[in-house]
Formats: sequence, C-alpha cells, structure tokens
Amino acid sequence: MARLGPFETAPLVAAAISGGADSLAMTLLLARWARARGGDVVALTVDHGLRPEAAGEARQVASWLVARGIAHRTLAAPVPFPSRRGGLQAAARAARYALLAEWCREAGCLHLCTAHHREDQAETFLLRLARGSGLDGLAAMAPVADLGACRLLRPLLDVPRARLAATLDREGQPWIEDPSNRNPAYARVRLRKAQPVLDALGLSAGRIADAALHLRRVRAVVEAEIAALAARAVVIHPAGHALLDPAPFAAAADEVAMRLLARVLVAVGGGTYMPRLDGLERLAAVLRTGAALAGFGRGRTLSRCRVVGWRGRVLVCREPAALAPPVALPPGGAAASWDGRFRARALPSAPAGLTVGALGAEISEIMPAALRRAVPGPARPALPALRDRAGCLLAVPHLGWRRDGEPGMPGGETFCATLVFHPGRSLTGAGFTVV
Repeated sequence: MARLGPFETAPLVAAAISGGADSLAMTLLLARWARARGGDVVALTVDHGLRPEAAGEARQVASWLVARGIAHRTLAAPVPFPSRRGGLQAAARAARYALLAEWCREAGCLHLCTAHHREDQAETFLLRLARGSGLDGLAAMAPVADLGACRLLRPLLDVPRARLAATLDREGQPWIEDPSNRNPAYARVRLRKAQPVLDALGLSAGRIADAALHLRRVRAVVEAEIAALAARAVVIHPAGHALLDPAPFAAAADEVAMRLLARVLVAVGGGTYMPRLDGLERLAAVLRTGAALAGFGRGRTLSRCRVVGWRGRVLVCREPAALAPPVALPPGGAAASWDGRFRARALPSAPAGLTVGALGAEISEIMPAALRRAVPGPARPALPALRDRAGCLLAVPHLGWRRDGEPGMPGGETFCATLVFHPGRSLTGAGFTVV
C-alpha cells in the first residue's frame, strides 16, 4: 500500500469484494492495514442480478465480514441490465465500476481497492496481445488509476493467486467459488486452462506479468511527456471545450502529440473509446503542419467532436449532432451525468421538474452579442442548459444567464443547480481530470 500512497490520516478505503478467495483475502489484509493507521475499510459487493444465488452469496460475505468487525454494503446493479459493446462481461464490469465509484463519491471515500493479482495481470496482457493492442494495452493494469470520484488501487498485482488462497487457509476463512470461473465460454477461463502449456514454454504468469511491468515503465515515460505537452498546448474551458496551440503540437514527437489529441477528443466528446487510428492520424497531420489553422477550413469532425480554427488556435468542441437527451434533476437529489461530459445536481431550492440538456439554437433568442462572446460560437449549441417542467429555458450557467424573476432560487442564489465539466476519461494518465 505504501507504493500506492500517499494516504490521509485515518484512511477510509473501499474494498470491492465478490466473496472469492482473491477479494476476500485482500479485504482482510486491508482491514489490518487501515486499522493500524486509525482508519477503516468498507467492503462493497455488487449484485448484478444475473445469477439467482448472487443475493445469498452477498449475505454470506456480509456475515463473514461483520463477524470480523468489517463493514459491508451490497450495491444493486440497475435493472434492466445495461447493454454495452464487448458483451455481457464488459457490461457487468462497466456497471460494477460505476456503482462502486458512485458509492465512493457519496461516502467521501478517496480509495477503491480491487484484488487483481499476478495471474490476472498476465491474462490481461495475453488477451490484449491477441487483440493487437499497442503500448497502452500491453502495459496491462496499472497499480493506480483514476475513476474521477476516487482512485482505483490494485495492491496485489505482483502477488500470486495461490498466496491469497493460502492466506485464507491460515485464517480459517472459507470463500465462495464463482461458477463463471470454470465456464469455457469466457476467454480468461480458456487462458487459465492453457497456462500449463505456456509454463512449459517458459511463459509463466510471472514472466508475462514482468513483461507488462517493463512496458508500464515505458508508458510512464510517455505519460510524462503527454502531461508536459498538455500543460503547454491545451486549455480546457469549464464550458466543455478545449483550445489547442498548434506550435507545441508541431514540436512534439508524433506519438506524444497523437495520444494527447486523442484524449482531448475523448474528454470533450464525452466518449469512452479512443478515435479510430486512421482518422486520428489525418487530424493530427493537419494540426501539426505549419498551416494548421487554414487546414481546418470549415472544420472537421471526429469522436463526437468538431475541430475548427479559432482566433489563432484550434477549437475542439462537442459536435451538435446526437447530443444526449435531457436528464431529470430532482431538487436536492444525487448528481446526474449528462452527455458523458457534465455532472449536474439540483439544489434543494430548485423547482420540481428541472432538467439539464443541450442549449441548441435557443442561444440566439436569449443573449446579446456581447455576452455570447464568452463561449466560441461552434461550442454554444452543446452547452448544458437548465429547463423547467414545461421545457422552457431557465438558465445557462456557463454563459452567466438565467431567466429573470424565476422563483425557486431564494437567498441570492444565481442558479438552481451546479454543473461541472467532468469527462469520464482523464486528459492525462497521471490520475487527474482537468476541469
């Protein structure tokens, strides 16, 4: 854990636990570590509702942990289960991390630990190698990652699975065997069955995990270069757009420039996946030429973004097409995500029926030209706007505008909700989200 710090005094740590040997051993070890520092651990089990026995397993895990003085919470995944590219396991993983991160946000917990171990790391490397991944993929899982709401920590990446099971045996602690870990329909299960063959060829889990570690060190160097270029060349506006200075991009190494450009597109576009390589290469080539601004002409689109020349720099903003539909904001309710870019929360004094959605073409009706200059024209249609239950425009916080005389905003409040630009993917790999 010392390698994953620093930690606050009396740290509060969340442990993702399924009840299997890996996560159960991690939770017991974390509880000792936290208590020795005056802190505490809360174990979190996600019930996806995919197996009828899952609820009973969560109760069993809770019983074991409570007997040891460890707090436990069961988090229910949304129903119906969300679909996602990559199949059922990818959808389950996305829902699981979303629930865990949201619990950490609400609880003010800064650290979420998972029990990925050495064999998991080796399997991740091989699976990504089979998909043709580059440096980012083959570096496999990082010990520390950013979930926005908290840090994701993997303290056991260099620990063999057998040592975790031995830890529980010594503690006299039983565990739950997940039947999906024996289902050959899953690629990871097939890899585990093939491991003896790989061992005979000298490709042990330890050797493969070491290769991932070496690549992760190389990636760390590249990440430092990306962060340095971002500081010199990118300005992220709270309204959700970015301005790029072409000169530092032109001077940077090709790989560094392309990686930063891709991350800007993902952050501003509110997407999840990196742009297609061919489109990214074409866009980067224009950006890195001496005539970059002229090369953009009327603009280009990629990864839900529009890219145009703007006052000596390059503007990257959300493409107006296919913006997310409005999201309801109950007064005093939990924060909601809109368009993969903004987190919004209605104040307790907000009127009922409040929603957040795209401003669209209404900008021309509400703002004098002098105030519209606060946000570049191409970026205005995708600004988040607050509307009342009748669908009438109530406020556009990033333009400093609200409807005069609107009830429900007493005490001198300027707006009835908070809106923060909070993309799902970090601009740099150092664990920070630029807002």
